[in-house]
Parts: sequence; structure tokens; C-alpha cells
Amino acid sequence: MTPTRAPWVDVHAHPGRCFLAGLDAGDPLAGLLGGPDVATALSAARDAGLAAVTLSTVADLQVLAPDPVKGLRAGREFAPGEAYADHRRQLDGIGQVLARLGVPVAVTAAGIERAWAGGQTAVLLACEGGDFLEGRLEALAEARALGVSSLTLVHYRVNDIGDIQTEEPVHGSLTGFGREVVAECNRLGIVIDCAHATFETTVGVLEASRQPVMVSHSHLDHLGRHHPRLLSPAHARAVADAGGLIGAWPSGVTSTSLADFADEIARLADVAGPGHVAVGTDMDANYRPVLTRYADFAALPRLLAARGLSDADTDSILGGNVLRLLRAVTRPAS
Repeated sequence: MTPTRAPWVDVHAHPGRCFLAGLDAGDPLAGLLGGPDVATALSAARDAGLAAVTLSTVADLQVLAPDPVKGLRAGREFAPGEAYADHRRQLDGIGQVLARLGVPVAVTAAGIERAWAGGQTAVLLACEGGDFLEGRLEALAEARALGVSSLTLVHYRVNDIGDIQTEEPVHGSLTGFGREVVAECNRLGIVIDCAHATFETTVGVLEASRQPVMVSHSHLDHLGRHHPRLLSPAHARAVADAGGLIGAWPSGVTSTSLADFADEIARLADVAGPGHVAVGTDMDANYRPVLTRYADFAALPRLLAARGLSDADTDSILGGNVLRLLRAVTRPAS
């Protein structure tokens, strides 16, 4: 039976630690984080009634290391070809898991809606960090052919695209190669994600892009609980004014409960407008998350109604805004 409510979409996540797919069982990362369990995570998303969840690779995974001050940062440089090779390991591994499970990969809003009408939860594929490009635009077209619908330009390593929020600026804005990447994303119909990018880099993207963009997982900063991963009102408004959206992030950076997260969604909707807010859970890779399972989505309509958001606004935030962005940017593979 087709659900009667609007579809819910998680615009950024790593369900089941999907970035470990295809990793050798003896790899130290597998020992540290455990093996991937994408099947269980997708089953939970389906049981919770989500129309689509995002499975994000992590481009700088092999060089990340914990830091007592920064949290995560690049602990070393990549060897030549290492970033691309690990990117393909992740995408190929995820693809094999999804094929085995019979889970559809959606690139467009129509693909999500078809799956939703048929009672299935679709997967959106994303790459978190453009490090795998290694200066080659050809790798972006290849990712698109493998089903990738969005690219987070930067992550926790300063790459050749732009600056990141958690390190001192190196480039000052979007780089020349970054502008080429933006143009190629526009040409291919890939959603550009400015999560982790500095305000200056984001402004460079907005100036270069012909299409709206997103910040897939963040929310507004707090004076008393400042964190570099959060956004100023000017940052959020710049993305919204260009037609884009911000995925509210249920992180322990500022929240200690699901009710706190609902407060953050409402704050963001007040500043950016409810038509420019989504939810990006960062599932299974978040910092002290307050939304820890997909079943928690069921509480959000009630919590948002209590904060003055209408049913229509809630429908938009929980999925409708993502579908509108996909309609504007993505298209079926040619």
C-alpha cells in the first residue's frame, strides 16, 4: 500500500558504516570500527518509513586520525592514487551490497517517488570529500555513472578544492580547480554539497554554480556553544537565498536530546525559511548523536508542531525540500 504522508529523506548519512564496505577484514579500520552492517541499517530505515536515505563514502578515510583539539583531521598525506583507490573500494563495495539486497539507487526525485510508491526505501549515493578526484574531472563523471548524485566538496582534509571549517584557511576561497569541479557538477547534474566548507569557500561556490547547492549536515552556531562546523546566519541565508538547503544535523555539538534537535530545526527554519531546511542525520558517523535510530523520525512531526511549524512546513523539512532540490539539479543518466 502506498503511504499517504509525504516522503521522508535523510540527505546525509553513513548507515551501517557503509564506508567500510569492501574493506579487507584484516584492515585496522575494520578492527577499530567493526564491519559494515548496511543491511540492518537499511532495514531499520524501511521499517521507520523513510522514502530515501543517503549512503555517503568518506574520501579522506584512510588518512583521518583523532586529534585531542580538532577532533578529526588528516594525520598524513595520501600516497599517489590512494584516495582514488579507496573511493572506488567504497563505491564498489556499497554497490555490491545494494545489488545483493535488491535496494534501488535513486538519482532523481522521480526515482525516490517510484520506490516510495512501491513501498521501498531508495538509496542516494554521495561522496563526502572531493579528494578522490586527485585533480582529474574524469573521476567525477565516473562517479556519476556509478549512481552518485551529490558531492561534498571538502571534508576533514584541506584538499585542492577549497578551505574547511576545522582548519586554518589555505586557499582563501574556492580554488580554480574548485570552480572546474563546480562547473562539472552542474554539467553532470550532481548536487554540490558545501558541508565542512568555510563561508568564503561556500560563497565562491554560490558565485560559480548555475544550480542551487546544499549544506547537507550542519545548523546555526551558538554564542555560548560555538563550534567551527556550525553556520552563521549569514552563511545559512546565503545558501537559502540561492535556492539551496541546509540539512539540520542532530549532533552532540550543541544538542543533548531529540527535543534540542527540534529546537535547532526551528531556529534554522526561522533564519533560512522552512523551504530551505532538511535533515541530514550523519547516521553511524555522527558525534554524540541525539537522533540515534531511524525510528526517531516518527517523533519529529510532533516536536516541530510544538515549535509552531505547520504540517506543510514539516513535510517540506522531512523530505519535500530535498525532492525539490533534486528536481532542480539532477537528471537520469544519459
